[in-house]
Amino acid sequence: MEDRQIIDLFWARAERAITETDIKYGDLCKRLADNILNNGEDTRECVNDAYLTVWNLIPPERPTYFKAFLCKIVKNTALNMAKNRSRQKRNPGATASFDALEDCVPSAFTVETEIDAKALGDAISDFLLTQKALHRKIFVCRYWYCDSVKQIAKDFDLTEPVVKVTLYRTKNKLKKYLEKEGYTI
Repeated sequence: MEDRQIIDLFWARAERAITETDIKYGDLCKRLADNILNNGEDTRECVNDAYLTVWNLIPPERPTYFKAFLCKIVKNTALNMAKNRSRQKRNPGATASFDALEDCVPSAFTVETEIDAKALGDAISDFLLTQKALHRKIFVCRYWYCDSVKQIAKDFDLTEPVVKVTLYRTKNKLKKYLEKEGYTI
C-alpha cells in the first residue's frame, strides 16, 4: 500500500492504518528501536507506543514523507525509553552513535537555539547530498538508524574497517563543512 493511502486511513480513523503501517514499516521500526533499546520487550512496546503517537498526530498532521515521520517518532520514543530506563547510566549502545558525532555538531541546544536546529539539520542534509551515495547511506544507517558498524558492514558487503574509515572521513568532512557554514564546533 502506498504511503498516501496509509495516511488517508489515519485520516479516516480506520484501525487498518496501524495494520498497514506495520506491514509496510514494522520491520524497519523494530530494527530502529532495537538498535537503541537492545531489548525485545522494550522494542515491541516502543513500536506500539510510536504507532499510538502516529495515530494521535494524524490528523491533524499530514506528513509529506510518512516513512521519515514514522522513523522520527520511533527513534524519539526509543531514546526516551532508554533515558527513562536508566537515568543514572544510559545504555551505551543507545548513545554510542550520537556520541561519535559530538565533535562535529554544535553542542548545548537550548530553547533559544531550537530554531537553529532546523537550519543545522538542513545544513547536514545539504552536506550529505554532496557525498557519494554509498558514503551517505553508511552515514545515515549509523547516525539515523543507529545501526552498528558490524550490521552496516554486513548490509553493504563491506569490512568493518572500511565502514569505520568511511564514517571517520565523512565526519571530518561534515565538521569542516559545518565550520565553513558558520557553525561553531
